[in-house]
Amino acid sequence: MLANMTIGDATPIELIDAAAAGGFDAITLRIVAPSPQHAIQPVIGNEPLLRAIAEAVDATGVRIQDIGGIWLAPDTEVENFVPAFETGQRLGATNFMMGANDPDEMRATDNLARFCELARPFGIKAMVEFIPYNHTRSLVDACRMVAAVGSDAAGVVVDALHLDRSGALPADLATIDPALIGYCQICDAVAERPLLADLPVEARTGRLYPGQGALPLMALLDVIPDGIPIGVEAPTAAYADLSAVEKGRLCGLATHMFLEHYMQRGSQ
Repeated sequence: MLANMTIGDATPIELIDAAAAGGFDAITLRIVAPSPQHAIQPVIGNEPLLRAIAEAVDATGVRIQDIGGIWLAPDTEVENFVPAFETGQRLGATNFMMGANDPDEMRATDNLARFCELARPFGIKAMVEFIPYNHTRSLVDACRMVAAVGSDAAGVVVDALHLDRSGALPADLATIDPALIGYCQICDAVAERPLLADLPVEARTGRLYPGQGALPLMALLDVIPDGIPIGVEAPTAAYADLSAVEKGRLCGLATHMFLEHYMQRGSQ
């Protein structure tokens, strides 16, 4: 699966074309802006665009897997996302990724529970991503929150970069109930961990494609639960000026080479 952040600013059709060029089977498509400062092409209620997306999906075979992401913040009104759930169901999406960034964990957990309650009828699962520079900053934090909700409509996202930059190791997943883990995102990065203040820039522009850095990706793939979706989220500043399709092609090439190497290692 190709995450929208890997491509950057792109229309939904460009994102689907980029995924097809890279040999990906699905995409994450942001249909709700995480904040008023984020500009996205309106999808909800845009019938011509929804028809065009459906046609592109049929033509390429690239599915819409995830319609995230947002910030679950102190002022979040989860009822406002019902139109997004309706649109997500229409597009065939099953996941809605979010970062929980609320200093009040009880309030964040209550909001997540309500989110799951509203999303479940549409076949949408809430996927909570821990991010070292957010309030829900670690694997333990996210798992505690999802476990407290106690819903199979919620899961934890394990992002390879955030796992490493939070100070955790792939082996730490062995201490977690695998039923809590619903989604994995891979990328690569340099070995040296930036300062906390510099982590957002690295996460948004400084990642590398799988196999091009020093993150323990093979160890991560060894321990994630079988059958969960795996996406590539790797926004890379060096490729910022390339077209969406060319970014998708290069990312797909690197990802497939890495996965072939991983499978060959396992067969030896």
